[in-house]
Amino acid sequence: MDTLHQSPTDPAFVQNPYPFYDRARARGPFFHWAEYSLTCTPNAAAVNAILRDRRFGREAPPECAPVIPDHLRPFYAVEAHSMLELEPPRHTRLRSLVLRAFTSRRIAALEPEIRQLSHDLIDAIPAGAFDLLTHFGQKLPVIIIARLLGVPESMSDDLLRWSNSMVGMYMAGRTRQTEDRAVTAATEFVAFLRGYVEARRNDPRDDLITHLIAAEQDGDRLTTDELITTCILLLNAGHEATVHTIGNGVKTLLETRTQAALSPDRIEATVEEMLRFDPALHLFTRWAYEEIDVMGHRFQRGDQVGLLLAAANRDPGVWDDPARFHPQVALPILFDRLPGLHLTEAPEYADVYHFHGLKRLRVARD
Repeated sequence: MDTLHQSPTDPAFVQNPYPFYDRARARGPFFHWAEYSLTCTPNAAAVNAILRDRRFGREAPPECAPVIPDHLRPFYAVEAHSMLELEPPRHTRLRSLVLRAFTSRRIAALEPEIRQLSHDLIDAIPAGAFDLLTHFGQKLPVIIIARLLGVPESMSDDLLRWSNSMVGMYMAGRTRQTEDRAVTAATEFVAFLRGYVEARRNDPRDDLITHLIAAEQDGDRLTTDELITTCILLLNAGHEATVHTIGNGVKTLLETRTQAALSPDRIEATVEEMLRFDPALHLFTRWAYEEIDVMGHRFQRGDQVGLLLAAANRDPGVWDDPARFHPQVALPILFDRLPGLHLTEAPEYADVYHFHGLKRLRVARD
């Protein structure tokens, strides 16, 4: 297995990580990423195999669990109840209870609200050049999530600030200042939600927090801490990924001049292609729970592996012409309302690896 060097904060890599992924893939299914001290795979077959194999999982084996320093305990006290970090049976229990509140009916009911909010945000866009992320991409998901939870929309700026600070913990180049901001955000977010949950226990409403409180299976309910973490997860994971996906997707459509082909009847196919071509999340990790061979590489219990999702999405062993964007349709309201939308400056990606999203997206309409 070859060792490769690539700083995840190197400006050239931040703007375009795909050449490094191609170079890594050419070395075989696995390589050692020196800067992370981590075995990684850019190979689609290996990524797929590991994600599907129950001998790999999200949680570290008990004897390999990282030691949490005292100053980070408030942050990881929240993460301890996150479904993204848990394996069965805890993950199964949490997921089952949350799905009793987060029903398909509730999700479908959001569509007219999202449609109307999209129009409202477009109506408020200033004349001349503007940042699409500031005026549309960031506001749309945080307002919808606030409405879903049932918290006041006036809290949107606080929710956005807390989310940005907390997800900073997963970005390359993390510092003590980053950690302190994340701990402060987690503490403030938990305090707000704890008070809000108690208010909803005494005054139920038709919102997700109330339904999470009421969710029950065989006499089991979410604890207050589990409920709070679920709400934080909804904001942090849902908002961050949506903002980057909107930004990366619109950038790609404008650069490839394919927005004119949009029609509302094939949205799902283009969302899939946007997520393949330039996704918001590039790296997931998994732990090995026993000795296991994957494509000639032998993992021992406690080994960690990095799954380079964006690299796997451009594996020529799976896709013909993988570096080419094959559009269908996306964001029809935006492009229908702003048919002359065009870039006014070259988009620049933010230094947020292992996420992948733009600093801003300066555009104008004809």
